[in-house]
Amino acid sequence: MKLNVVVVDDEEPQLDELCFLLRRDERIGEIQGTTSAADALRLMRESNVDAVFLDIQMPGLTGLDLAKVLSNFKSPPPIVFVTAHEGHAVQAFELEAIDYVLKPVREERLARAVGRVIEQRSGTPSQSVDEHIAVELGGVTRFVARSEIGYAEAQGDYARLHTTSSSHLLRTPLTTLEQTWAEAGFVRIHRSLLVNLAHVEQMRMEEGKCTVSIFGRELLVSRRHTRELRELLGRRGRPGR
Repeated sequence: MKLNVVVVDDEEPQLDELCFLLRRDERIGEIQGTTSAADALRLMRESNVDAVFLDIQMPGLTGLDLAKVLSNFKSPPPIVFVTAHEGHAVQAFELEAIDYVLKPVREERLARAVGRVIEQRSGTPSQSVDEHIAVELGGVTRFVARSEIGYAEAQGDYARLHTTSSSHLLRTPLTTLEQTWAEAGFVRIHRSLLVNLAHVEQMRMEEGKCTVSIFGRELLVSRRHTRELRELLGRRGRPGR
């Protein structure tokens, strides 16, 4: 069953771009686009809507205002905020938004958001339903999807989370992350490193030293963790050499 969605953005070029990207997703059915949050509310009252892709900063009724109204619906549709502003992430998730996508929108990132909508509507959450980790950068709180984290590195009593393009300091010890993220596929490879198996690109054995590659970076695997890691990667069908 395909999703019928409403897309809301007060800037027409941004609206057209988002509608274009959604049309390329075979899981999407009817798309109704509008530049007005008030008009979006009318559309949702007049038709069956499976999800809303919503900008935040709009004149008049903002995206956050609309989300508050929708929260009073008997069965509110899942909301995906699509915005250029990181600073509203906390409010967005307090309003139970299913995802928070930053502009410029990447097609693969939007596809993950669609997947989360489908999982919520089906009522069958799987491992791909992400926990979102709150991190601070320059006084701004933002949320990083756990699935986007390639590895975590111990820094004293804290852990530094590494994604493909950035890193964030989390005020949580690596040992705590090891315990709480194990079910999501994170394993210890060194006393100071925890890796996401889904992002391991290669495992290399050379001159008695074992390393793995994540995001093109070589990470050392301690001897005590090498055997277990090889077994885990083998079960997941990851290449090793």
